[in-house]
Amino acid sequence: MKKSEPIQTRISVRLTPKASSNAITDYAGGIVSMRITAPPIEGAANAACCEFLAEALGVRKSQVSLVSGAKSRSKVLLVTELPADEAERRLTQLSEKRRSAERSSAE
Repeated sequence: MKKSEPIQTRISVRLTPKASSNAITDYAGGIVSMRITAPPIEGAANAACCEFLAEALGVRKSQVSLVSGAKSRSKVLLVTELPADEAERRLTQLSEKRRSAERSSAE
């Protein structure tokens, strides 16, 4: 019997470090725009990015790792044990929730 491949989803992130709060600001075109309070020093922003995305997606921190972009604002993260369609659904939901909150605070 052949062992099945593990479920792995790659997520593209556009990160803004040293923000006033941690937040997913948008999800469009397959790219998550995210703000993190951690500074881009000694990998602090990368670690915070992985940790915050894990929390936002409702997965364990150990399931999210940095694949590329350690010294760039554009990063690719790998999420294990979460199918791509489910990750996309959760990110879309978070983005829509944020947009509706911004609209209601503007009124």
